[in-house]
Amino acid sequence: MGKTKGFWSRRPRSDQSEAERLAHQEENRQVDQVLSANLSENVHALQRLYTRCSDVIFHEFCIGNCMEAMLVYIDGLVHIEEVDQHVLAPLQRDLPMDCTLADIRGKIAVSSIKKVDTTAEVIEEISGGNPVLLMECEPHGLAIGLPKWEKRAIDEPSAESVLRGPREGFIESLRTNTALLRRKIRTPHLKIVTMHMGTYTRTQIALAYLEGVAAPSLVEEVTSRLQRIEIDGILESAYIEELIEDNPFSPFPQLLSTERPDVASAYLLEGHVVVLIDGTPSVLIAPITFYSLLQSPEDYYERYVVGTAIRWLRYLFFLISLLGPSFYIAVITYHQEMIPNALLITMARSREQIPFPAIVEALLMESMFEALREAGARLPKQIGTAVSIVGALVIGQAAIAAGIVSAPMVMVVAITGVASFMAPRFTVGIAIRLLRFPMMVLAGFLGLLGLIMGGILILNHLFKLRSFGAPYMAPLAPMQSRSLNDVLWRAPRWLMTKRPHMTGAWNPRRQPAGQRPGPHKGETDD
Repeated sequence: MGKTKGFWSRRPRSDQSEAERLAHQEENRQVDQVLSANLSENVHALQRLYTRCSDVIFHEFCIGNCMEAMLVYIDGLVHIEEVDQHVLAPLQRDLPMDCTLADIRGKIAVSSIKKVDTTAEVIEEISGGNPVLLMECEPHGLAIGLPKWEKRAIDEPSAESVLRGPREGFIESLRTNTALLRRKIRTPHLKIVTMHMGTYTRTQIALAYLEGVAAPSLVEEVTSRLQRIEIDGILESAYIEELIEDNPFSPFPQLLSTERPDVASAYLLEGHVVVLIDGTPSVLIAPITFYSLLQSPEDYYERYVVGTAIRWLRYLFFLISLLGPSFYIAVITYHQEMIPNALLITMARSREQIPFPAIVEALLMESMFEALREAGARLPKQIGTAVSIVGALVIGQAAIAAGIVSAPMVMVVAITGVASFMAPRFTVGIAIRLLRFPMMVLAGFLGLLGLIMGGILILNHLFKLRSFGAPYMAPLAPMQSRSLNDVLWRAPRWLMTKRPHMTGAWNPRRQPAGQRPGPHKGETDD
């Protein structure tokens, strides 16, 4: 039987790689070509690059009935009505025979006009939605700022909703996102540096920082890591996050991802750096600490007593989500003497018909709970929540009735699941969900000793972790007492006079002291 050849059949590796290399060199030569004064040469060069691209329009016309010209743009990315009204109509009127580039530029009723000199610049402009005007006897082109991007409305991020606070969130448009930051921080000290990444996508990246507040060494480090990236395309912020973080093998995130402009602005005011990516609403904040992942923007919008109480409740349930099932397995398997007699009798009665040890019960129920949570997230919103709740109730009750798992184990898994939902950041929540399984295995084999060993390994990893050089567990390790007022508790606003030491050391003063509210001097109560 002969071999069947299909579209996957390939040439020998050496011949193919050589052909690809030559083709790539030829393509780069065409892209890097300087524009010629001959209009036909420029048009032919672009047409060779945009072969089989039906959405790329080459519109030929005459400027003032005397100069041949070509308008190149991508259909769907340009305001066609604006092009007809402000570009084509003025240029096709009478112009002097000896008109210059300045005369033509003055006829175009558009504020944003940029001169381009190479084919690469032409490609970049038309890919960004800006039509490019090429003219005979002119070795330059004009990129006209008339882009038209379809974008969704600004609304509240569903994953970071708050009861009190702004309801607006970032969207997929980079310029809209930078405008939202400018709306929050209205100072020329807010610097936004733009660059492009991706060989094929040419994704626009913006680096935002507050000059005079962010340390220059931090800005330089972030810029250096971004400029080292060489990749074919950037489609989401996670692409960049994985390429610039300090420890790529850690389950814990080393950059903070948020869709809220108020959160990004708050970190900018503390001396952090924000990376915005075109095409995604998620922005990256660096550096961060472990405690940044456990703080919610609502902590700062409620009174400090309420914010502190909720923060401590969040810390408690964070530990429960990591250690809850492991502690139950260790106690019920090896340390029954820790359980009161009445409760021990009740638990023994519920487990007398269970054929599996506690660790098998826990692994089975935790795996099923994670599967239900993932299924609920992937299903349409109208039925996802209902399927998750009904599935958990039916499977849990059926498992107890069938004698596969005990009722206390179902309760422990349910409490752990609720505790994991309290993590305000999904990235740290999923890291804890993953670490829960090895902790259960250690507790099942070694009891509380395994639980302690697992805790020591996790803490050792956290203490060694860095986020752009900043200690991950700061300000507790190393100890920085002045920064503890925003970690262990949420201090009143009038006491938060200093920026965090790791990011605000360049400009530590946030506000003057002595702003405690109360009656002014000389006033007395009635």
